[in-house]
Amino acid sequence: METQREQQRILELELQQARYEASLAERRYAACDPDNRLIAAQLEKNWETSLRRVSEYEARLDDIKTHNSATPTPDFTGLAEDLDAAWSSSSVTMRTRQQLVRALINDTTVNIDEADCEIVLTIHWKGGRHSTLRLRKPQSGEHECVTSDDALAIIESMASRCEHIAATLNRMGLPTAQGKSWTAKRVGSIRRVRGIHAYKSAEKDGEWLTLTEAAKASNVTAHRIRSLIAAGILPAQQVVPGAPYQINASHLRDPRVATAMRRKGRPCQSPPESQIPMFTDT
Repeated sequence: METQREQQRILELELQQARYEASLAERRYAACDPDNRLIAAQLEKNWETSLRRVSEYEARLDDIKTHNSATPTPDFTGLAEDLDAAWSSSSVTMRTRQQLVRALINDTTVNIDEADCEIVLTIHWKGGRHSTLRLRKPQSGEHECVTSDDALAIIESMASRCEHIAATLNRMGLPTAQGKSWTAKRVGSIRRVRGIHAYKSAEKDGEWLTLTEAAKASNVTAHRIRSLIAAGILPAQQVVPGAPYQINASHLRDPRVATAMRRKGRPCQSPPESQIPMFTDT
């Protein structure tokens, strides 16, 4: 029914334009010099064409008006009894749902109850009735976009420098709640909102060190420390693969680690106790 009304409105506009063009063609023909037969004939032809267009639009408009008047008016008697089915039907468009809501509701008022931290929604229905709905007021910064539990677990476990955390999360393919890549600023914001504090090596109490700090304390290069970790000589912790290493300062004082640090070339692993030497001392 709505489509038919739209078609009728378009035809009425086209008929109005056609009548204007026919009137303009008539005035041009009347203002033409009769002795100029060539121009007069062309203007007369244009006028006749415009009149035919007016007749066509009038006929089409009469047909659609007749068709609309013959279309039975839809019966909405049972709509109230089966409103849920009418709303949830797959054939109902969102525009129809909006029109249905406008037909049922006069207006809606929203107030904030600061004492109970609630949103009070009052719906004024057609007919004079109203309904009140109370909803919990979201806290500051609370919204539907929530950081994933995996990302939060990593941030809580390795809360050191924000740029390191951002790089680790990006390598693991864990986006923010909005689907964006991590930056130091975004990590810092999450830490402030969630109250996440720094991890072991960031507490700076001397017990836990980063790879760079361990290298500086041992007077060796960071590459040397990394090689000892890779060889299994120096114990180190990682929250997840690719995360910064956390090294206990006491392990740097281990004689086995100290000997490996002084050894030139690639660090070698100490032979296991069960291994039999190839050459004996005798």
